Amino acid sequence: MNKEDSFQENTLSSTFIYRGRVINLRQDRVNLPDGRETTREIVEHPGAVVILALTNEKEIVMIRQFRKPAEEVLWELPAGTVEPGEDLKNCARRELEEETGYYPRKIKKLITFFSTPGFCNERLTLFLAEDLEKKNKNEDADEFIKVKLIGIDKALRLVKENIIKDAKTIIGILYLVSSIAHRVSR
Repeated sequence: MNKEDSFQENTLSSTFIYRGRVINLRQDRVNLPDGRETTREIVEHPGAVVILALTNEKEIVMIRQFRKPAEEVLWELPAGTVEPGEDLKNCARRELEEETGYYPRKIKKLITFFSTPGFCNERLTLFLAEDLEKKNKNEDADEFIKVKLIGIDKALRLVKENIIKDAKTIIGILYLVSSIAHRVSR
């Protein structure tokens, strides 16, 4: 038995409280490592992609949109939910083109991370998209999005000034900046 196993919680039962179009909510009864029992409320999400799209001029393709849960217009990297059975790279290409009108000729998976693992199983996969071809946006009917191109230095400044507040976007920008710094320091 490795040390990580001592943190495991064993699920005793699961009850669905809500099943929706994008998310489900379930309540799990679990056995804690010390033997006590408790409940966990878990939001199930099919997963999503986040696209760090760079123009040939090294500008980041970003979007601005109102997010009802936050009650704010947020700066974000393009992103979207993975459809059942959909390949992650194909999802990233589709979402980038739908939201911004850019189609990536080059796309590369960077990292995978959890959005809010304290209560949600959503797994996000960050992609780098380059060699962009401008096409027409094909937004979903309920999306109102403004596309903006911003320089890497400005994006980092917006993170530091707490103007960019979206976690997946902050992760993407910091990943990019750390990759550039790593290449320079070699």
